[in-house]
Amino acid sequence: MQKNDGMNYAPKGKPNPVVGPGEFVIAAVALDHGHIYGMVNGLIEAGATLKWVYDRDRAKAEAFARTYPQVTIAASEEEILADPQVQLVAGAAVTSERCALGLRVMDAGKDYFTDKAPFTTLEQLESARAKVRETRRKYMVYYSERLHVESAVYAGQLIEQGAIGRVLQVTGFGPHRLNATSRPEWFFQKKQYGGILCDIGSHQVEQFLFYAGCKQAEVLHSKVANYSNPEYPELEDFGDATLLGDNGATQYFRVDWFTPDGLGSWGDGRTLILGTAGYIELRKYIDIARDRTGNHVYLVNQEGEYHFHVDGQVGYPFFGELILDCLNRTENAMTQEHAFMAAELCLKAQEMALDVTRSDS
Repeated sequence: MQKNDGMNYAPKGKPNPVVGPGEFVIAAVALDHGHIYGMVNGLIEAGATLKWVYDRDRAKAEAFARTYPQVTIAASEEEILADPQVQLVAGAAVTSERCALGLRVMDAGKDYFTDKAPFTTLEQLESARAKVRETRRKYMVYYSERLHVESAVYAGQLIEQGAIGRVLQVTGFGPHRLNATSRPEWFFQKKQYGGILCDIGSHQVEQFLFYAGCKQAEVLHSKVANYSNPEYPELEDFGDATLLGDNGATQYFRVDWFTPDGLGSWGDGRTLILGTAGYIELRKYIDIARDRTGNHVYLVNQEGEYHFHVDGQVGYPFFGELILDCLNRTENAMTQEHAFMAAELCLKAQEMALDVTRSDS
């Protein structure tokens, strides 16, 4: 697992299959972002059978096949979509191309699982909503900073158990290391990556909706900047936003590309969750200057102060739940409404963001 590079961060957990071999067949299409490896790892650990891979760049497909030697490299996307055995297609396309791929997948009668952010425009979101209604297929999203982080999973369990009462406020920090020289060209083109609030901000919005139990929310304020990367004029290296949930809960989050080289992880991701009876802090990927492992959960409530180190202890239930949802047409892993609402809010935050870049800086 590449801990210094967020683009290629692909967690591995313990196998916990919910189906037997061949009972749930998947394919991987469009390998533009390294998150595809984390998506596939999670599905395989939950029992999925990986049959196909396809990318326009055959070298990417061949590299993928070296990691997953059981896979067959398809000659075309159409070959995969025409295979009646394939039940779900996972994809990590260029962000602006994720919706179009999803529409083709759903038209082929298959469920779709895409990397975040799932869209770059509100028009794409509406087309996906319409296609879901038409085909009754799933358009699921890999919001990995909650779904594929054990401390984040455990926090959800604590909240469900009532450990901190009703959630009032969620504060999220999502710093990332830029590693500019290893990034593809599309990463720096705003039309293709969507902007920082659309991109890595999507994780933060999704976590707020989940932890605070919000069905909807509104963006009160947002801003973006390119403070330190003038050589990439379309890159936003900083963004933040404030949201108000339909139940009165609030959120502030900050995302940025300023992780210093001295940090032993690609980002010091943290989440603070305030409740009526306590609070939780997540130190997701590192506990700086103390412990280079991640998945630290700090809880303070009426009973006392607690530290839980849950690395390797909780697992990633989302993937098994998603497989069973696809087979049973249920919505236990994540509702379609939730996946789309998180996408809608990060797009709105991006659209209304004030650019605070100083031209004389």
